[in-house]
Amino acid sequence: MSQVNAIGLNSAKSDDIVKSLNTLLSSYQIQYMNARGFHWNIKGRNFFELHVKFEEIYNLLLLKVDEIAERILTLDGAPLHAFSDYLEVSEIKEAKGISDGVTAVENILAGYSTLIKKQREILNQAGDAGDEGTASLMGDYISEQEKLVWMLKAYLD
Repeated sequence: MSQVNAIGLNSAKSDDIVKSLNTLLSSYQIQYMNARGFHWNIKGRNFFELHVKFEEIYNLLLLKVDEIAERILTLDGAPLHAFSDYLEVSEIKEAKGISDGVTAVENILAGYSTLIKKQREILNQAGDAGDEGTASLMGDYISEQEKLVWMLKAYLD
């Protein structure tokens, strides 16, 4: 008989979801820092609009960082919290020294594509585990970010 956690989910499957969520959390933290860096360092003709947009993006990312960490805790896991762990586990790489608007937007767009892909994987994993809470969270993130990807692509065209 398999172990069940406090919220009625299979413990082994929840542990696997926690591992995936920690990868997602790490990727969010790097995406957040990249957006924050672009906000600080952006230059050029589109400074005013991109400065504001990057602030909007990093604030959205920060909210999700907290939600993901809390979901990990809900599943009886421990969220990663050291930046060295984030750098090791993240599927998004640090972006350094970027002040050009197009390059920054391309980087943000690539990061969101990575996040969406990972969230789809977790959505499927959560579905297989009967983990409606995680599946719902991932579905909400995917819907919101698909629209943002469309807008960022439209900006670059």
